[in-house]
Amino acid sequence: MTQGQRISSLAAIICCVVLSLVCHGSLATESKQIMLLHSFGRDFKPWSEYARTIRIELNQQSPWPLDITEHSLVTARSPDEDPEVPFVEYLRALFAKRSPDIIVSIGAPAAAFVQRHRQQLFATTPMVFTAVEQRRVQYSSLTVNDTVVAVRINYLAAVENILQVLPNTKDVIVVVGASPIEKFWKEAIAKEVEPLANRIKLSWTDELSFEELLRQASALPPQTAIFWELMIVDAAGVVHEGGTPLTRLHAIANAPIFSYDESFFGNEIVGGPLLLVADSSRQAAAVAIRILSGEKPSEIKVPVVQFAGPMFDWRQMQRWGISESRLPLGSKIYFRDPSVWEQYQWQIALIVSVILVQAALIVGLLYEHRRRQIAEANSLQRVNELAQMNRFATAGELSASIAHEVRQPLTTISASGEAGLILLKRRVPNLKQACRELESVIKASHRADDVLNSVRAMFNHEPTARTKVNLNELIQQVISVAAGSIRSNGVRLETDLTDGKLPLVMADPVQLQQVILNLVMNAIESMRHSGDEMRVLRLRTEPSLAGTIAVRVVDSGPPVESEVVKKMFQPFFTTKSGGMGMGLSICKTIVEAHGGQLTAAANKPRGMEFRITLPLHQQT
Repeated sequence: MTQGQRISSLAAIICCVVLSLVCHGSLATESKQIMLLHSFGRDFKPWSEYARTIRIELNQQSPWPLDITEHSLVTARSPDEDPEVPFVEYLRALFAKRSPDIIVSIGAPAAAFVQRHRQQLFATTPMVFTAVEQRRVQYSSLTVNDTVVAVRINYLAAVENILQVLPNTKDVIVVVGASPIEKFWKEAIAKEVEPLANRIKLSWTDELSFEELLRQASALPPQTAIFWELMIVDAAGVVHEGGTPLTRLHAIANAPIFSYDESFFGNEIVGGPLLLVADSSRQAAAVAIRILSGEKPSEIKVPVVQFAGPMFDWRQMQRWGISESRLPLGSKIYFRDPSVWEQYQWQIALIVSVILVQAALIVGLLYEHRRRQIAEANSLQRVNELAQMNRFATAGELSASIAHEVRQPLTTISASGEAGLILLKRRVPNLKQACRELESVIKASHRADDVLNSVRAMFNHEPTARTKVNLNELIQQVISVAAGSIRSNGVRLETDLTDGKLPLVMADPVQLQQVILNLVMNAIESMRHSGDEMRVLRLRTEPSLAGTIAVRVVDSGPPVESEVVKKMFQPFFTTKSGGMGMGLSICKTIVEAHGGQLTAAANKPRGMEFRITLPLHQQT
């Protein structure tokens, strides 16, 4: 193939593609003409709802632009067929140049009209009959260009629904007008509901004007229900469009209203099994699109649209006292007032979460508080046990001093007793001198008893309650216990105890006595290794203006390094070769348990000063 031939072939292909695109574009842009034919008018329920949703479905499903025109067969409001002739002439003239691509008739009167004038109007134009009850379709008159999307109204099921949700119902008022289609349905309803004749009584409104109907509806007897069929033309010849008549009836009626079509649902009727407008409209639009796409109408068969699952209006249920337990199985309830949870779901969840977190924190804090109390009690018990052990250790150190203190009054007792006996055994007893010796015996025994009581109180294992304590008296008791060690180690004791009435402290006297005794014995121990230096122990009490009282224990022992001073209150720290390192730690714990402080500082130029600070007893 030459280069020129290749170019010619390519040009031919491009031309074909361009021509196909042009043809496809012209087909795509060519609009389809659809005529909607109403039975009574554009605003008559329920057909107005069907027409509205059919238009929506057609525009959504159609791949072509649509030109939809609507016309109304007003002659269906009267039994006289003579006025149809001018309407036929009108439609023939309107579509003389171009017939519609398809006709969609809405309602039974429109379908019957087209079937009567098929040859005069659009003999070959495809037609879809929709929003029509299957009993109103003349199937024998259908042509190859016709198809039907019919519905089935089950009046028996609709009335049985009334008896299920309101089982005490005795009378049912059927709202129906005086037009031909309404008279047809009056006879159909009476025949279909005949099996329930022994349970309910049917009454009709076709011989009443609508105003008379409203007056009767406002004063209906109990156990009455209203069934809304149609109200197109009343007995007075008044035409009723839209939803106004049903709204007026609902506003004044003293009985619940039921119906069969979804177009009436949402404000006035209670509910039940209903025909869904969307089901019929979707099917009708789909059939119309299939016909416009080239399918033969007579070959398209669709199932009859029947009642959907029961649906009820919560507001009407509340108004008429209908229990949810009376509803048929599988019922759906609409317009239910949202619960507090549905309205404030995330706020409630947040509040509950916060409360749960707070509760968890409170429980955790209570648990930790309880654990802390147990730990503090255990710690205090361990401190008391350690303090008891420390007191026993101190007893070992003081044993010689205690023995010396007890031996002195015992020696005095023995010597004074013997002297008293000698004086009494003389030929002439010296009674006066014997009395003095016996008095010495008594004083010495009291002295021994005081020493033993002090020691017993010091080392008693039983806990004592806190009482009001005079620190001066407590220090004097400590001096009595440690007097032997003070003398045997050559220590000079200097006391500076506040004169007058010293303020009291609230304390455990045994524990405070142990603290002061430990400090005194530590001071004596440190001064024991100070060589020939003067050994001086100073004890001093002094109240302050800050509501506390201080006890100072000062010794003249060897100098102490600052690092040792910082660590001496730490557990198990000691400078003694055989010490446990617990004495000062226990003393500090005891003082702090009394709300006070125990501090230490190096004394210049030598020795140590310990300071106990305790809060005063608050008078009440």
